[in-house]
Amino acid sequence: MFLRKKNSRTLFFILTDDMGYGDISCFNGTYKTPNIDKIAAEGRKFTQYYSASPICSASRTGFITGMAPAKWHITSFLQKRADNKLCEQADFLDPSAPTVAKILKANGYATGHFGKWHMGGGRDVDNAPPISSYGFDEWNSTWESPDPDPLLTATDWIWSDKDSIKRWNRTAYFVDKTLAFLQKHKGEPCYVNLWPDDVHTPWVPGDGDVRNYPGKPEEEKSFIAVLNEYDKQIGRLMNGLKELGIDDNTIVIFTSDNGPLPNFRHDRSAAMRGTKLSLYEGGIRMPFIVRWPGHIQAATADTTSVLCATDLLTSICNVAGVQLPKNYTPDGEDKSAVSLGTSSLRKKAIYWEYGRNETSFKYPPNTNDRSPSLAVRDGKWKLLMNKDGSRIELFDMSTDKNEKNNIADKQPAIAAKLSKQLLNWWNSLPEFKSSK
Repeated sequence: MFLRKKNSRTLFFILTDDMGYGDISCFNGTYKTPNIDKIAAEGRKFTQYYSASPICSASRTGFITGMAPAKWHITSFLQKRADNKLCEQADFLDPSAPTVAKILKANGYATGHFGKWHMGGGRDVDNAPPISSYGFDEWNSTWESPDPDPLLTATDWIWSDKDSIKRWNRTAYFVDKTLAFLQKHKGEPCYVNLWPDDVHTPWVPGDGDVRNYPGKPEEEKSFIAVLNEYDKQIGRLMNGLKELGIDDNTIVIFTSDNGPLPNFRHDRSAAMRGTKLSLYEGGIRMPFIVRWPGHIQAATADTTSVLCATDLLTSICNVAGVQLPKNYTPDGEDKSAVSLGTSSLRKKAIYWEYGRNETSFKYPPNTNDRSPSLAVRDGKWKLLMNKDGSRIELFDMSTDKNEKNNIADKQPAIAAKLSKQLLNWWNSLPEFKSSK
């Protein structure tokens, strides 16, 4: 049973690119993001939400399928065919994969994707399925997709000075496309991905306010300029929802795909250890906000519920009143009640992997941030280890979210239990077989 037009509802998923937990002022305070803070002030923020991976393609796969990305043979960012093979991964997400857009589209939703894709296409991968294969009616995307927008891709690379839409105006462009889609489908139930490629490097100064910060592409002052512009565009989006008259019946989810890089003084991860490419908290613990006027109490925070990106497909479908396919087995849990204000303990453990070899996964460069290749969060405990059983690290997340005190030696029974549990999960993953 789906929501008919008389009760049309917009489900909105804003996925920021490489935004750290500490980039949003209401989560940390180093940087200023007043418009994003306003979403939190009108909704509920969650302090223990995790991405499915510390790298973009895998984290996006985890969200869109509700499953561990390695089950679809996505282990890193998708790149050239030869490099994908080294990472033991496919060249694109299997179009047979279940996706949140497919499920909602089959139940009467208009579906749109505006922004970065990065689950297939680009570089020398010229046979990736179109975005429509994953359940989307309309889209505008970047070079790292099977259907790049020509206004964003004047050359064969991620961005160029020759692009009609300049690097610093891309988020504004995606907001324009999103609002136009919602205007076109006003009165219909809609599901929308807004996935800009800000605040990913390079941070390129441009016109308007960004011109006042002529820093280099990885300098902090350039980051601040791009973050300010990004926040401004999110504010314009939220104002646009009000102007369309759909604000009160729109669920807005705001988060990031993975941690930041570079991570200045670890301010961008709010002092948590790790960065993008790391299984320490700075690489996978993300800001998370849900706003739904009249349903979610404003200006509230959940500091106890542990959430993961793999929970979102099931949770979104539940809120939408849509049944999951009978043959679908999610790795996440239905956390719709949590998003509406009922905190709860987690039943399922969360598992991650990043680092199948020392050739393709020799990052991040800061050795203190480079984690073991496997991790599990179960209750208050988080354990990291390599798949050969080495480098076991155990942390109590209730007292040590910055992961400073490895207590594996002090809690040998817990370390042994979680190590076995983690290795069992790792060994259960399907073996990757590359195509010839």
